[in-house]
Amino acid sequence: MENLRGAVLMVVAMALFALEDMFVKRAAGHLPVGEVLMLFGAGGMAVFTALALGAGQPLWHRAVASRLMLVKAGFEIVGRLGYTLGIALTPLSNASAILQATPLVVVAGAALFFRERVDARRWGAIAVGFLGVLVILRPGLEGFVPAALWTVLGLLGFAGRDLSTRAAPKVLTNFQLGVYGFAALIPAGAIILAVTGGATTPRPMELLPIAGAVAFGVAAYWALTAAMRTGEVSVVTPFRYTRLIFALILGVLVFGEEPDLATLLGAALVVASGVYTLLHSARR
Repeated sequence: MENLRGAVLMVVAMALFALEDMFVKRAAGHLPVGEVLMLFGAGGMAVFTALALGAGQPLWHRAVASRLMLVKAGFEIVGRLGYTLGIALTPLSNASAILQATPLVVVAGAALFFRERVDARRWGAIAVGFLGVLVILRPGLEGFVPAALWTVLGLLGFAGRDLSTRAAPKVLTNFQLGVYGFAALIPAGAIILAVTGGATTPRPMELLPIAGAVAFGVAAYWALTAAMRTGEVSVVTPFRYTRLIFALILGVLVFGEEPDLATLLGAALVVASGVYTLLHSARR
């Protein structure tokens, strides 16, 4: 039941993250990417601060300054910096497809650092999911976009963040982790803005997509944190693949993207691998 609960939380988190991505991509069409990330981080931090205070949870705990939390913040910055540039410079469905390689890194990390047992069938299911991603990307062929390498950097950062979340001190609540997770986006945005420049004063209508990103992003971050603290990492993590399906739907409906047969076939492999992983765990 813990694995099932963790899987459901992960699917919910991926749907919410896809909606967050949609709003971030819209905002980046009007404002510099670095400024969007800073405003998004500040908004999410403010919401989680209010939630923590409302629940009677202190914003500061000495565990926040632990080495593990500092490492988590570093991975959060790298992940957000890379992936935000990825969705801003490439199609949403493309960036989301690349991000689906994250479970491979996370499961390998869980086996290495948490000594979780990952049997051959589970590795095989994850490999099938990764094959589906390769079918979508077609690396080395005409469909590959060089700017997508930013997303590769993002997936490495997110994998490190997820593993750090799993090992985060239990004394820190999901709300407290959310405060510092979103706080890490502010320096990430500042880094991008320092390189690209072009900061502007946003108009009220330009803030609406950022408000939407904050609303869905806060809910997604909470669900992801809860998922990574529930069940086995190697069972829950493959359900990150469902983000691709939600991104494909939004890409078609909102941005007019037209996924081809290879993209749809790859997406089917991705979903099948995640479902098989949970069913195999239940039988075992």
